[in-house]
Amino acid sequence: MPFIANTDADRAAMLAAVGVQRVEDLFHDVPEAVRYPTLDLPEALSELEAVRELAGMAAENDNLDELTSFLGAGAYRHFIPSVVDFLAGRSEFYTAYTPYQPEVSQGTLQAIFEYQSMVAALTGMDAANASHYDGATATAEAVIMAMNTVRGKRQRVILSATLNPQYREVVRTYTQGMGLEIVEDGGHGQETGPSAAMHSFRALQEMCDKNTICVVVQNPDFLGNMHSPAEMQALADAVHACGALLAVAVDPISLGLFTPPGQYGADIVMGEGQALGIPLGFGGPYLGFFAMREKDVRKSAGRIAGETVDLDDRRGYVLTLSTREQHIKRGRATSNICSNQALMALRAGIYLATMGKQGLRSVAEQCYHKGQYAATKISMIPGYEIVNQGPFFKEFVVRCPVPVADVKAHLLLEWGIIPGYDLTEDYPELGECLLVCVTEMNTAEEIDALAEGLAEAAELMADGFALELELM
Repeated sequence: MPFIANTDADRAAMLAAVGVQRVEDLFHDVPEAVRYPTLDLPEALSELEAVRELAGMAAENDNLDELTSFLGAGAYRHFIPSVVDFLAGRSEFYTAYTPYQPEVSQGTLQAIFEYQSMVAALTGMDAANASHYDGATATAEAVIMAMNTVRGKRQRVILSATLNPQYREVVRTYTQGMGLEIVEDGGHGQETGPSAAMHSFRALQEMCDKNTICVVVQNPDFLGNMHSPAEMQALADAVHACGALLAVAVDPISLGLFTPPGQYGADIVMGEGQALGIPLGFGGPYLGFFAMREKDVRKSAGRIAGETVDLDDRRGYVLTLSTREQHIKRGRATSNICSNQALMALRAGIYLATMGKQGLRSVAEQCYHKGQYAATKISMIPGYEIVNQGPFFKEFVVRCPVPVADVKAHLLLEWGIIPGYDLTEDYPELGECLLVCVTEMNTAEEIDALAEGLAEAAELMADGFALELELM
């Protein structure tokens, strides 16, 4: 059945209205010889045959149910309680879109409100919005929000070189044409990065001046380094002394164990929420969480759900603030984000409610201690060096005695292990370095196997054996 059933009379009236006699006349610009080309397609399959063929094609791909993974760099494998899939998969949530009509969207609005409340509590901030597409877009929106918040003719945005490289790229893409000067510590806008993995915020403080809109950092940073509350507070004080804002990207799991940014002077806190009950996906969907001070709420992007009462004094939920251009006059909008990640925010909310304070702390502790165990094991292997000199969370940098590409190929082919993320492209000054990620999903046996595989790779190269580079 057609979606819109047009009668012959309907079609004739529409054709007459546009001044043509036949439907074919609408396509007169397309040569008739190519309007209906013969397609070289295989024979048709039954549903059963198609399912078998697609399953066979899918089986050729590797997946983390079959491989051991120490890959992170912004997307993480964490345990997801079954209740998250069950509740988020309910039709009233799964098929819902934007809650334009609060009268019939109370469930969705309440879920968003609860999510916002938990994000605000987790980050130590006053308020949170209903989410962005991912951590990168949330970071870009933080820069734009800071630009709208800071008064005066300021143009400079300072990005830490240990901020996720993809976040930095998206910030530059988002702000094209805005007349901003995007600079990085140590490079004046060039991708030079830190001279060593142990990054000091002193350079950021020295770069901050009266022309600065905001300083954007990450804690723990992209290389896993944890910066102390005192170090972060000193940076916040220096940034605020210049009249600028401090935006901090965080791993939400780390906040189950460490000081939230709201307690050391952050003005905006954002990051990737995929770790909160969202499975890994090749490209998404992900979740950008975003929190701010109450005084800056009206400058934030997206939407905020609020709790109120109706005429009968019954509790209800509404969209308290909608700064998207779809909701208000375009000239007054702070964002042109065309949708939100409400379903992903729902999953994050269910995850946080299910885990609770103690559960989230337990996950963070396991990530921390297993990471320390892995770093200790690897540091004992001749030729390998742990670059991080201070505390780190979940991820750490390993300098390899052989090319990282060879190490990855050997571990994957011979051990079924993805050993980590190759840093040679993003941070070439570090040399042949691998970013290793350890979560609660990695067992001690898997960590031991990683160490054995790394040792074997180095030994093979030392003995003159060529490592197999083709992924069979």
